[in-house]
Amino acid sequence: MSIIIVSMVIFYFIWITFIYYRNRRTLDKSLKCILNSLSNRGAIAASDDVDVRALIVTAHPDDECMFFAPTIIRLVELNATVRLLCFSAGNYYNQGTQRKKELLNSCALMGIPASHVTILDQKELPDDPSAEWRISLISSLIRKHMRSHSSNMVLTFDGRGVSGHANHTAIHEAVSHLASTGQVTDDCCLLSLDTVGLFRKYLSFLELPVSWLWPSALCCVTGPRGYAKAKAAMFCHVTQMLWFRHLYIFFSRYMFINTFQMLPRGPKNLKIY
Repeated sequence: MSIIIVSMVIFYFIWITFIYYRNRRTLDKSLKCILNSLSNRGAIAASDDVDVRALIVTAHPDDECMFFAPTIIRLVELNATVRLLCFSAGNYYNQGTQRKKELLNSCALMGIPASHVTILDQKELPDDPSAEWRISLISSLIRKHMRSHSSNMVLTFDGRGVSGHANHTAIHEAVSHLASTGQVTDDCCLLSLDTVGLFRKYLSFLELPVSWLWPSALCCVTGPRGYAKAKAAMFCHVTQMLWFRHLYIFFSRYMFINTFQMLPRGPKNLKIY
């Protein structure tokens, strides 16, 4: 019986290793397929470079590494242009000034230069889970940023916001609004980060086979070096390193794996009154 259990464990780890290396080989092809499916330009040869101009949209400093680190790290490794738009300075406990610095340090460790990071700090968009962020304001700011930098890929939270934070879900609603009202160019794809159940969320890298088998538009997986970067980025957020954050760093699958779904697109020039 013990031999069977040991064999199953070994097989599982071999499977994880296989999936990791397969993802490293095929991620660029997946990105090309996503972009080409929108532009209807047909398939691109596998040897062609993929021109990804990605915009990561978050609500608070530390969202970028807590939830999107595997994606950011892998896109940077593929020489994609990665920008970050953060909608607050994280001033809920009057630490906004320090948290801005922490965010810039975190992004630098993951490969996003300070010139590619935009931190909004508007009174209408406070860092507060009880505050109702105006969707029309958020969507207009995102659209302006996309147009300014010719983004062809936007990645943000899904409707459950991973942690259920109201500011996260508000950003998802804003991006969904852009998609449903046809305010996004044909060559730009909108992707939402999958919120998984509590058990899967804290399986660490062991959750990888489940994510691989689960239907998704995009899967980004990082290995030991990428995890080390993600961990270092998390430790940049000194003000947020409470005891449970250390557990999160070790157990959360979001430190190793990101899966995304493509947001449905609506008709062009639809006006909502």
